[in-house]
Amino acid sequence: MKAGEIYSKTMPFVWAKLLLGLANAVAAIVLFAILMGIASVMNSGSAAFILFLVWLAATGMVRFVLLHYFGYLVKAGHVAVITEAVVSGSVPENQIEYGKQRVKDRFATANVYFLLDKLVSGAVKQIQKGVSKVGDLLGFIPGIHYVVGIAQFFIEIFLGYVDECCLGYTFYKEDQSAFKSAADGVVIYAQNWKKLLANAAKTMVAVIALLAVVVLIFVGILSAAFRGFNLGFLGGLVSLLIAFMIALAIKSAFLDSYILVKMLSAYMQDAPDTEITFDLYEKLSGLSGKFKELFQRGQQEPQPTASTTI
Repeated sequence: MKAGEIYSKTMPFVWAKLLLGLANAVAAIVLFAILMGIASVMNSGSAAFILFLVWLAATGMVRFVLLHYFGYLVKAGHVAVITEAVVSGSVPENQIEYGKQRVKDRFATANVYFLLDKLVSGAVKQIQKGVSKVGDLLGFIPGIHYVVGIAQFFIEIFLGYVDECCLGYTFYKEDQSAFKSAADGVVIYAQNWKKLLANAAKTMVAVIALLAVVVLIFVGILSAAFRGFNLGFLGGLVSLLIAFMIALAIKSAFLDSYILVKMLSAYMQDAPDTEITFDLYEKLSGLSGKFKELFQRGQQEPQPTASTTI
């Protein structure tokens, strides 16, 4: 199946991501309205500031529960379905139930998935820091930090889907532990970086443009809505923050899902036929302590007794 077809046929996951993101924004708006209503009754600037800090903390907690827990599980289910579609050429009928069951079967508990995702994501961040070091070494060149900043943003898009691709490989390669499959997946990703980087390059402008347009639209709408509170700068700041939440929800649901399908499709087309270069394990372990931990966990974890592949 082509990436566009897989994307259109897995829209239930896209809508689920959008609902989670919008639920986070709605919760933030409701909390803000309640707390600022209290501040208006108290007619105190200091009380308004304290309640604003309470709003920030409460919004952060809601965001963590919605996006960092349920959002991660939705993403994992989506990856399972995309992997199945790429490998078998068809999308399961009840894809939500299929994705949930595959995640449960492969990782047993959500904590195992969270740990695996954290290790891979941590390794990615450590790799990205290498670009900053290059910028520091070349700091004597005028304007080099602007070039490095653009490069970092570009690499972040490229590497931001490493964990999803590795997760897809863990669903494909079930004859070994999830940690070993994830470590193998990082190496396979590194070996195919040229093709995958070309796919990522096409998305950079779209990411910037979508975020900018959506943020500007919703800043205007929310600024008008909060004008009645007479909060001045504080109201403008909250409008910007909530508009950014909405923009991220739309980006995460539609654009990120499409990029995920494109990148994972390209990855899974090459992964089964890639001959792993084993010296890359040592090189990546030297570059990233998180990858080294991931690789060691893969060596220590017991391998599944049954050998099954999607």
